[in-house]
Amino acid sequence: MKVILLVNGYEYTASGNFRTTDLNYSVARVGTELSNFLTKKGFNVSHNTTYHDYPAYSGSYDRSLATVQELLVGEDTELVFDIHRDAVGSSSTYAPSVKVDDMYAAQLMFVIGTDGGGLEHSNWNTNLKIAIKIQEKANEMYPGLFRPIILRNSRYNQHLAKGASIIEVGATGNTMEQCIVSMQCLANVLEEVCK
Repeated sequence: MKVILLVNGYEYTASGNFRTTDLNYSVARVGTELSNFLTKKGFNVSHNTTYHDYPAYSGSYDRSLATVQELLVGEDTELVFDIHRDAVGSSSTYAPSVKVDDMYAAQLMFVIGTDGGGLEHSNWNTNLKIAIKIQEKANEMYPGLFRPIILRNSRYNQHLAKGASIIEVGATGNTMEQCIVSMQCLANVLEEVCK
């Protein structure tokens, strides 16, 4: 199976509000951890760490469109995850988490784009069904790991593939350790879903 993956707790130099361009301490590191966990389970993973939202967030989906299109050329890809950190609010104390065994995991949330904004997006129902399937399995294995799915009237480049979604990993208050625990859980869930 081909999968494409597009903080507190560690010391880093901030490059913006609750952000850093250091790949070891940003959401790119979270994607790297998921990629590593999935690769160990036999998944064929491409993980791209190109900055699309720095130095400006405006236009980031236009910039990432070209990257995703390039990654999909000639590939039979089943899942495309755009890994984000939920930037809701500006509080460094907001840290949605759930206890998994004796550790805490940052909660995850699917964001599914639709054609509600008027742009063509024939895959959105399929993307939603796949997200629901993954979330249902996660609820069996790790109750509370996922927050409710959010549907948006933007397509977020999810029109390019079936099985495309944004996955929000925690928020500004979650530690890198909590995010890594989440990625281990998500990898375990995907292994079960994709059997």
